[in-house]
Amino acid sequence: MNSNKRKRETLNRPGFITLLRSYFLRHVQVFFYSLGQLSRVPISTLMTCMVIGIALALPMGLHTLLKNAQQLSGGWESTAQISVFLKKKITASQAQKIQSDIQRWPDVISVDYISRERALKEFQALSGFGDALKALNTNPLPSVLIVKPKLSQTNEQATQKLLSKLRNLKQTDKAQLDMQWVRRLYAIMNIVERGVLILGFLLALAVLLVVGNTIRLAIQNRRKEIVVMKLIGGTDAFIRRPFLYTGFWYGLFGGIIAWMLVSFTMLSISSPIEKLTTLYQNQFELSGMSFLTTLSLLGISIILGLVGSWFAVGRHLREIEPQ
Repeated sequence: MNSNKRKRETLNRPGFITLLRSYFLRHVQVFFYSLGQLSRVPISTLMTCMVIGIALALPMGLHTLLKNAQQLSGGWESTAQISVFLKKKITASQAQKIQSDIQRWPDVISVDYISRERALKEFQALSGFGDALKALNTNPLPSVLIVKPKLSQTNEQATQKLLSKLRNLKQTDKAQLDMQWVRRLYAIMNIVERGVLILGFLLALAVLLVVGNTIRLAIQNRRKEIVVMKLIGGTDAFIRRPFLYTGFWYGLFGGIIAWMLVSFTMLSISSPIEKLTTLYQNQFELSGMSFLTTLSLLGISIILGLVGSWFAVGRHLREIEPQ
């Protein structure tokens, strides 16, 4: 009880409020002072921020493209279908009966019957070997049933179970899942995703080195000023503060440049990608960076700027001592 009372009295003291206000005022002053220092050397500041922006834009742009590819392939996965090739001795009436039986299965949404004659016409039209097929005395193609599983059954285990069930039919000659390429695409995208993470980590280290080296040069250029501040009693925390805020500004501006580069790139390739997907009878609109992703990019770039400047100041500030 007495302890809480003492705490309230301490917080209500005018001296504590004054110290708190003075502390934040000093930080605000240094915050804008460091921005003013950067504005005095705009070309070098812009070059440093461009290097940071390009380094961050590369993995972030690949990440955005990968997310779009995953979104597009997610729509393909829902169109999984199984092609069931019936034995050649199966007649059209028997094939239609098999179609009706499979249609009643609870894990099947639709079954499309492709007769031997229809399959031959489609093959002649699409393969480019129409004239060669006319020389054949008999139709070599079997009847086919295109089985589409229910959307709730398009996971790996359920689809494989349905595939095995179709293969075990005595009228079936062969059954194959027509989405193997999507699985290969997912495997490739998993590899690319890990590659993007590794690339992002390496480029983050590059950003740390760029910021650290820039802050090191700034410390060397202000060496005499730092010596004077130490002679009159300036603490390391006081001297370190403007350099940390300089790292903050480098990170912020670098993140903004990275966002601009990624957004411009997405805008530039959106139209060709839409035309490409239209050729495949698919409507897909390329999406850019979301608001949350943009905030994450700016947060990461600011943290890299602060960490890089912190290590640079901590290492080189100790080397500067008044003689």
